[in-house]
Amino acid sequence: MDSTATESSAGTGTEKDRTAVSLTRATPAPSPAPTPAEAPDIQSHDTFVIKKKLSLTAGEYVVSVARPDGSEGEPVAYAREKRLSLRGQVTVYTDASRKSVLAAFKGRDHEVGYMYDVRDASGQSFGSFYEDAGASFLRRTWQVRQPGTMKLTGRERSRVVAFVRFIWEFVPYLEYVPFIWPYRFKYTESGKPLMTVTKKLGLHTRYVLEILAPDIDRRLAIAHTLALDALEVD
Repeated sequence: MDSTATESSAGTGTEKDRTAVSLTRATPAPSPAPTPAEAPDIQSHDTFVIKKKLSLTAGEYVVSVARPDGSEGEPVAYAREKRLSLRGQVTVYTDASRKSVLAAFKGRDHEVGYMYDVRDASGQSFGSFYEDAGASFLRRTWQVRQPGTMKLTGRERSRVVAFVRFIWEFVPYLEYVPFIWPYRFKYTESGKPLMTVTKKLGLHTRYVLEILAPDIDRRLAIAHTLALDALEVD
């Protein structure tokens, strides 16, 4: 046997093996596909605290789970509302980075005035609300709709405070001063209380949202609470 041929054959085999190893090392294993940020588990909570921080160009909101003593616990949502935005447009995010959308609402023309559709990150509507103009003359009244589940009517509880708030808006320059006195909205269906929104006393804007029905979508309830502040002059 020709030793030269044998060595050549062996060398060729070695080169093939080296090439195979080189190709194996050069092809990295596929990395797992990125997963979208998960929304916080807000549906399991019943009480939230919403705080607002004012700036010249926008209102910034932080939504936290309420602790048993009423103080703010874990933040679960953030929102930023541009001042003078047409028809009210607010986007609610899952965290302060504002990369993942929890919900958003924007007004549209409707036979009742403005209807505000609440949508998820994909643009799918899961609820709506509008102010009942006829019933809001003395006490502001809102209708909140969650398709296939419930229809809530929210109304200010105190006629006196509602009247003072109404007058407040027509006094020159007072529209730029926060209404510091507390007020409360009570939401019912067929007379049964299912949700409340209470604005707390103080110079800083602070709301407490309490949900009494497990089927109410917390995203819808939070979006509407933000609308009470973003869409009303107080």
